[in-house]
Amino acid sequence: MKTTRRSLLKASALGGMAAALTGCERMTSHIAGLLGEALPEILTPPADTAIDPAFHLLSRAAFGPRPGDLERLKQMGKRAWLEEQLNPESIDDTACDLRAERFESLYFSAGDAYEFRKPVLRSEITRHALLRAVYSRRQLFEVMVEFWGDHLNIDLEKGDCIYLKPSDDRDVIRRHALGTFHDLIRASATSPAMLVYLDGKSNKVRKGTQDKPNENYARELMELHTMGVHNGYTQQDVSEAARCLSGWTFDATRTFALNRGNAYFRPEWHDDGPKTVLGTPIAAGGGPKDLDVLVEIVCAHPNTARFIATKLCHRFVTHAPSESVIKEASDAFTQSRGDIKTVLRCILNSEAFDANRGVLLKRPFKFVVSSLRATGADTHAGSGVTEALHRMGHGLFQYPTPDGYPDQELPWLGTLMWRWNFALALANNSQPGVRLALSPLLKALGTDRLPVTERLFGHLAGRAPTAAELEALAQADGSLEAYPGKDSFETMAAQTLGLILSSPAFQRC
Repeated sequence: MKTTRRSLLKASALGGMAAALTGCERMTSHIAGLLGEALPEILTPPADTAIDPAFHLLSRAAFGPRPGDLERLKQMGKRAWLEEQLNPESIDDTACDLRAERFESLYFSAGDAYEFRKPVLRSEITRHALLRAVYSRRQLFEVMVEFWGDHLNIDLEKGDCIYLKPSDDRDVIRRHALGTFHDLIRASATSPAMLVYLDGKSNKVRKGTQDKPNENYARELMELHTMGVHNGYTQQDVSEAARCLSGWTFDATRTFALNRGNAYFRPEWHDDGPKTVLGTPIAAGGGPKDLDVLVEIVCAHPNTARFIATKLCHRFVTHAPSESVIKEASDAFTQSRGDIKTVLRCILNSEAFDANRGVLLKRPFKFVVSSLRATGADTHAGSGVTEALHRMGHGLFQYPTPDGYPDQELPWLGTLMWRWNFALALANNSQPGVRLALSPLLKALGTDRLPVTERLFGHLAGRAPTAAELEALAQADGSLEAYPGKDSFETMAAQTLGLILSSPAFQRC
């Protein structure tokens, strides 16, 4: 029966009611399938020896392709796809919303989130991030949410941050992920979660006391958020920046209706004298506007443009980006006054981006998400999936230091066994919290009958396997031709799937 727009809308409404009233995740999955999550009938995996350029784009500007994404991108063309992704509000994300908008704690202000228990807050923000990454059609947006979440890292486990991070994720990271860098930093500077995490809430200079500015946030603002460590500022600049920031605070017990849950400025705590930051004088009497002047100074500094451009090139291009691509991205940042979309266009359309395929090791979060996406798996990101991430060392929003989870390879190499365990469990449909229907995927690939290895490898890795890779797979799981029965064939196909997910070809992007 043909599915009409009206029937889909009706199904969506009924699905939302079912999920809300009964918690029926199976119903939600069914409705999401009607709204576009179902596997295509035919998939054509790349067959060349080099990684397909469209697959490469989906591996970096997205969390890897879901079945059908590669064909859609090729039909649209790279530039049209990229422009669509850079304007996420134009993309219908209803199917993902059905899964991800069920978590009540994510919609409360910082002050009101204290009504929830810590385990609930921890679970809901983590599951929300996972579900958005796996199922959202706004993939580049979600990739940048992860990037800025690390760049402006806040550990849930410090102080009251667990109550405050959900609103920070919503009002700072997600609101400005594809906006301007200036607005992002300005929002972060007065985020209740950041004020608590980096001690800005206690930054006060009261007249007639021995108060000294708390420099924790001012130092990280320059060292991690804008200019980069030892990159053109002095200790005196940090001290002056802290004076600019003094007076901004957060108090969860504040009862004023219009300000509950928000940061606010206390004039009696502010050092209102003249200041000089990075050689720029700031006149006395600025009050709360000193913060805006400071943000403008550090965000407009040329070292900030280079630092952010380098970090983005590191994430999207290679761990050793060339000077030319860094300069191009840095110039784009400067000329656009920190417009994030402009910088991403520059990087993702560069020759350096296209040339560096398959060279970046996936961090655990990306590995798990890309595995779920590539196989078309069904999950609601329960404890089985979040615990797997913890075992790999990548518990979301729980990195203890302000620099965020590392983007280098070495810190992640010690947990590869947990990745292999996850891959094999997923492929054999024994990973808790995930359901995998392998038969429809094999059928769409044209591998419900032999051969399977080459096409499955191409689907997962974006290229044909080498002779050495084929030999290694054959040695690991035996010859598939020896298993003509359906059950035996699917068992061996699952084993092959798990081995490919565990291989360097899939672990890198």
